[in-house]
Formats: sequence, C-alpha cells, structure tokens
Amino acid sequence: MHDSAEPIHVNFCRRVLARDFPPVLAEVSPEDAGLSGSELVDLFDSQAKSRHLDLTARWLRARNQGFYTIGSAGHEGNAVFGKAFRTTDMAFLHYRDGALMIQRGKQGTGEDTVRDILLSLVAAATDPVSGGRHKILGSKALLVPPQTSTVASHLPKAVGAAHAIGLARVLKDVDSLMPPDSVVLCSFGDASVNHSTAQGAINTAGWAAYQNSPMPVVFICEDNGIGISTPTPSGWIRASLAGRAGLHYLYCDGLDVLDAWRTAVAAVHHARQNRQPVFLHVRMIRLMGHAGSDMETAYRNAEDLEWAESQDPLLHTARILVEHDILSPAAVCDLYRGIEAEITALAERVVAEPKLASAAAIMAPIIPPPRTPAPAPAPAESRREALFAREWNVMAKPRTMAHLLNYALADILLQYPETILFGEDVGRKGGVYGITDGLYRKFGAVRVTDTLLDEQSILGMAIGLGLNGFIPIPEIQFLAYVHNAEDQIRGEAATLPFFSSGRYANPMIIRVPGLAYQRGFGGHFHNDNSLAVFRDIPGLVIACPSNGADAVRMLRACLRLAREEGRVVAFIEPIALYHTADLYEPGDGLWLSVYPSPENVVEMPPGEISVRGEGEDLAIVSYANGFYLSLKAARVLRDKHGMDCRMIDLRWLAPLNQSALLEAVAPCRAVLVVDECRRTGSLSEALMTLFAERAPDQRCARLTAEDSFIPLGAAAELVLPDVAGIVREVLALRQKVIP
Repeated sequence: MHDSAEPIHVNFCRRVLARDFPPVLAEVSPEDAGLSGSELVDLFDSQAKSRHLDLTARWLRARNQGFYTIGSAGHEGNAVFGKAFRTTDMAFLHYRDGALMIQRGKQGTGEDTVRDILLSLVAAATDPVSGGRHKILGSKALLVPPQTSTVASHLPKAVGAAHAIGLARVLKDVDSLMPPDSVVLCSFGDASVNHSTAQGAINTAGWAAYQNSPMPVVFICEDNGIGISTPTPSGWIRASLAGRAGLHYLYCDGLDVLDAWRTAVAAVHHARQNRQPVFLHVRMIRLMGHAGSDMETAYRNAEDLEWAESQDPLLHTARILVEHDILSPAAVCDLYRGIEAEITALAERVVAEPKLASAAAIMAPIIPPPRTPAPAPAPAESRREALFAREWNVMAKPRTMAHLLNYALADILLQYPETILFGEDVGRKGGVYGITDGLYRKFGAVRVTDTLLDEQSILGMAIGLGLNGFIPIPEIQFLAYVHNAEDQIRGEAATLPFFSSGRYANPMIIRVPGLAYQRGFGGHFHNDNSLAVFRDIPGLVIACPSNGADAVRMLRACLRLAREEGRVVAFIEPIALYHTADLYEPGDGLWLSVYPSPENVVEMPPGEISVRGEGEDLAIVSYANGFYLSLKAARVLRDKHGMDCRMIDLRWLAPLNQSALLEAVAPCRAVLVVDECRRTGSLSEALMTLFAERAPDQRCARLTAEDSFIPLGAAAELVLPDVAGIVREVLALRQKVIP
C-alpha cells in the first residue's frame, strides 16, 4: 500500500536542506513577477499551512476525530489567487483551494481561516461557516459563499454574480454587495470542465461577452490531469477552451508561484478593466490521493506517483526563496516545522469543540433568518397609470389569470427596483403564453431579459443575482424543463442557507408554467403533471394558485418571502387555467377576477388555504386544475345527488399547512383528495399519510392521474382526473361512509 503523505512530509526538509530542488519551470524572477521577498515568504506560509491542514486531516481521521475531506495537496500554488483578487471580488471556490482561502484571509479582515478550516474538519458546531454541517471553504467576511461540492455546479451562479455586477452599475437603486469594479472568481478542476453544467456556464459567459454585455468573471481551471481516477487527455483543456468566442484564454504553471502570480494579475486586470470573462488554465499536480482513503496505486503507476511527489509545489516555492537569497534552507525548514507545531497544537484544541447535538439545531438554518431590506417606495398613481396606459380602461374589469399575472409582475417591477425578470422568450415575445407581454417595452431589456436556451444558466443566473442584492424572478418555460437544471435548485440554491448557517441565502421566485390539461399538447415536455422534483427539497416554498385573484396575492406573498426572508420559491402556474374564463357554462365568466390592486388588497399569508362552502357530507381537497374540476363536480353532486361538499384549495403545497387543513376537514364525514399529478410521487401520498396519522377515524380516498406521461389530444383525458371521475369517487366514498 502506497501512502504518499508521510514521504512527502519527511522529504520536504530533507530535500530543502540538501538543495535538492525540482528544476526551474518558468524563467521568471521575483522582479519580473512584481513580488517582494516578504510577499513570497507570505505565499509560502499560506502554502505550508494548507499542506499541514491536509496532513492534520489525515491523522484526525485516523483517530476518529475527523471526517471525509478532499485535500489541497499539490494545488497550493493557488495561494496566489488569494492575493491577486480583492475580498470584494466574490469567490466560488474549488474544494482544493485551501491555500487560496488562507491567503485571502490575510487581507485585513481578521479572519482566522486556519482555525475555521480545522473546526470544519472536526464538524464543530462553532465552525463559523457551516456550523459543523460539512467541511467547507467559505466565509461571509471574505465574500466566499460556501460550496459543498464543486463538480461544475457553481459555475452558473458565478456567471450570474458577474452579470449582477453590471446590472448594479446600471440600476443605481440596488443595494449591491460588490463594488462596481468587482470581478468574480470561480475555480474548478479539469475534470469538471467536461460537465454539461460547466460547458453551459462558460458558453453563457462567452455568449454575453460576444454581445458586449459586461461579464467580469475569471474561470480558474486547476488542471492536475486527473479526475478522481480518470486521466484528462493531454492538451484537452487548451484545445477545447482556447479560442472560444467571447473568452480570453490564459495559461500558467501553478507549481511556480512567480509564473502563476504574473498570469493571475493579468487575468484579474483583463476582467476588471474590460469587463470580459477570462479562462485561466493553471497546471497543477495532485498529491496524497483524491480524498479520504483513496488508494491511488489502483489506477496510477509507481513512476507517475514518484514523479508527482518530486514536483511538490512547496519545493518549487522553497527553491525560489533559497535561490533568490530570500530565506536560507534552514530558515525555510524552521518556518515549515513551526507551522506544523502551530497547527498540531490548534487541532488538539479544536477537537474538544462542541458538536451539533439535536435535529432542531441541525435544521435551524434551512429557513434563512429574516432580513430587513429597505422599504420599497410606493409607486405614484400617475406612474402606474402611465405604465398601464394601454390596459388602464380594462384593469377594473374581470380578467383571466394570464392578464392578472401580467399586471402583478408589472406592479412588482415598478415598485421594487431590485427585481429582475428573465428567461427564454419572456422579453420581446412576452412569453409563450403572453404572461410577460409588454413588460419588455415598459421596463427595458435590463429589467426584462431574454436569455439563451439553457435552464442551468437561467437558474444559476438567479442564484448569482440573489447573492448581489437582487430579487430574481426567472422563468423556466415549462415544468418538465426544470429537470434539465434541478441541481441548481436542489444542490445549490436550497442548500446555501443550511451550509452557511444562515449567513447566505438565495432569494428568488422561480416562475414555472406547468401541469396538464392543455388541449392539443402531448408528451411530458409541454404537458407535464409531476411536482415531485420540488417536493423533497428542504426549505423550498411551492405556491400553486388555481385562479387569477389568488395568483396575484400569492405572487406578492412570494416576493415578500424572497425579499425579507431570503427564501427560494417555486411559483407553479397552471397553464390550462391561464386563459380560462368560465366555470360551469360557456360565457358565465365565473373564473375571471378583478385585479387586486396592491394598495387595496391584503397580501395572502403563506400557507393560507381556501375553503368554499360549509357542507359536512364530504370535503374535496385539491389545488390548481384539480380544484377547478372539483368545483364543477361539486355542482353535479349537489344538483343530482343532494350532497353538500366542502371544497378546499390548498394553494401552498410546501410547506403544507397541516393544522389548517385538518381543521377545515374535521366536520366532514369523509375526505377525497383530487390530485392531478401522478399517483406515485404526488402530493396525494403526503395528504393520505397526514390523514392516516392525524385523523385516523376519518374515511379518506384519493383520485389521481395515472402513472403515465400525457398523450396527445383527447387521449389525455384517459390518464387524468375529470369531473365524471370525481363524482364517481365521491359517490363510492359515500357508500362506504353511509352503508
């Protein structure tokens, strides 16, 4: 068994004292690079601290006092990036960026990054980043949103954060976290470049720059030539990224801090001055395996491992210090050993720090702490009248959900300058269903933006905007398209408060047209009836209105949740009800609503259910299209069967207001759940469980869609709940209650 950690550690001082250094990699002097002797010593200090943290992590695990972690050994040259970027340049870091983090912490913020990383290694509740929830590189003071895994998933939000800098320069009323001349740093490994998420983000950055849209982001690819156990083809990164449209490509050797520093300065300068994206390709090596107990000998030969160990970046920096008479070999070793003693002693102390001890403590930051945003100015009536000039004469008349959502979005954009609406075709076209019609004309391309066709980039854009003071309102054009990018919600947006102990949040309202019952559409792409992708994400709010008036009030409540609580909200809009006007007969207009003007209507509190009728024969619980169909069925049951049903519209699907629902159905003899989503994985499963656990004496049944995709045409009705089916289920349930 080959364990390289001990030989690397022991050989360092042996080789330094013997002046047995690896050869010069780049003919760059400290003067050429613009680094003083003291600055080089400081960089070596960060590199050595990162190395000793990796070594400490290994013996902590051996003593069962530490946990799985991915170390930075071989990547310590990234310390130069911790120096080249400002702490006001938001940084999305690779998990091998220990030296970068330590160096960044030296920029006068008072952060003890070494101690913070040690606390993270032992899962201490006092860890100021994740509070003992994960080993993470992050810091609020250093503007480093923590990442749990950086296999490309952080690139889209880095692009979004860079875009947010440019927007904030134009929209002066936004309370931007980053100064106008900031850039964004985003680092990752060579294997991650092949991920579709990385390709999409890099393409998005280039796409924006190609159109002269500001995109000040530096992508740093730390290329160690291997992804876990799979080698990256030699030359692949350069061949695939150099020459990409809109992208400025630079290369340096990360083993040589002089070359890396000189190139890093050039990269930062280009991004800051030209507001354009840079792809900085950095050669690295990987030492001490991928992570944890990884045994490299299973996939790397001895010669390869020995060569990598001989190229230790700390030896390269030591050579520079010695050959340029900055430190003697003995002084280098004294510094190295002093750091070892310091970190060892500190580690012995942090292992005694308290750990998370209850489920409540663990879950506390899933919902971010309340925020206190500046009060939004109330728009003058004259501005509203001018804004709605074309609609003013009809706004007081009953209108469809589509019209009312359009008015509500316009009012939100008018009153809240930090709100940004974007997505595929939402601008000039006004959306596939006309929901954003006219908003581009009213507010311009900065506030209402057409994006490229990439859902990962759309949601990543939202995360980045939210991190820089905006309230993003992205649209995913169809419900099924969410699956192309669900990790941006599940793995990024929703987890950030949890893994930052509430210090960071991703406020956003994701508008998602969806659900079934569209006439003339088939397939799961345009007629999808599954919300399972959202339902198991902790902290996510799911709003799903059935009518226009509710949609407006709920959308305003969602805005407050995002703005004041930093919440991530999925606002599901039932497409089939967008333009529905009638309920019972053609021309009755009973599904139209008058626009609830923001100054006259009280906001709907999240979780508020709607109860129609006081009947006690049976309660029908549903939402969206299911509620609409249930109202139709209720009239049939009343007129033809003499039944008085109580109708309940859930409206808020997560978090589910269980107490209000149980109270609403309590007087009824039976409950029918009507769920337009599939039987497996639908909300109906949770509702049936709720009734079984909390109301076991109440007879319950459910009617759902079949476990099927939606076919084209009239055949769709065969796999979805309909009025006749609801009536049939209610009558069957009554027979069981009243034999």
